[in-house]
Amino acid sequence: MQVRATLQEGETYAGLILGKDEPDYHLILLPGEAADVSWPTAADWASSQGGVLPTRRELALLFANARSSFERSWYWSSEPHETRTQLVWGQNFASGIQTIYGRPYRGHARAVRRIPIP
Repeated sequence: MQVRATLQEGETYAGLILGKDEPDYHLILLPGEAADVSWPTAADWASSQGGVLPTRRELALLFANARSSFERSWYWSSEPHETRTQLVWGQNFASGIQTIYGRPYRGHARAVRRIPIP
């Protein structure tokens, strides 16, 4: 399948995610951004764009392959911390560091969609 041919206007092909417990898939960065939003608001915004917040692995791929599509700021992931569920992981697009913040923290958000590889 020619993935780039399936891109909607404003979307960016970010690369391939190799599945761990799920099949491999292509990652697509959707257009638009939310700024100064808490984690629950970020997740709602991503859904309203027809996508989801990226996982930590996806954020790392986006930093590597689509960094120029991001502000030099901090972005929410979809993943709460494993043991401290009031905290959520995110990615700093200035430094590349992934760290955790409380759900009320005000960060940026981008939405992604996934195209499974048959």
